[in-house]
Amino acid sequence: MVTMDLFRNEENTRLFAPGQIIFSEGEAGDVMYVVVEGQADLLVKGKLVEELGPGGVLGEMALIDTGKRSATAVAKTACKLVPIDEKRFHFLVRQTPNFALQLMRIIADRLRRMDSRL
Repeated sequence: MVTMDLFRNEENTRLFAPGQIIFSEGEAGDVMYVVVEGQADLLVKGKLVEELGPGGVLGEMALIDTGKRSATAVAKTACKLVPIDEKRFHFLVRQTPNFALQLMRIIADRLRRMDSRL
């Protein structure tokens, strides 16, 4: 989870209805999202791999490498998400080192959980 203080008063938000696809596996991505309100599911090859609530991040790999989306994200409930584009991502990493550390912990935790499933 990322520190919500960075995003609590964010004006640039996107709203998603329950069941609405946020992004799809295999498509190009140029933005990541921080969950401010609600819950979203991450699915890989149609299988649920993670449920995200406030403070959760999704789509971050799109800003780290140039590969296609590795998962599909779907709003489980009504969601309010903050989109983070590449420019803002780089700003946050430079200006808020704790944000970068939190993101690395999230990625490492996901990898460990996926490894344990194999």
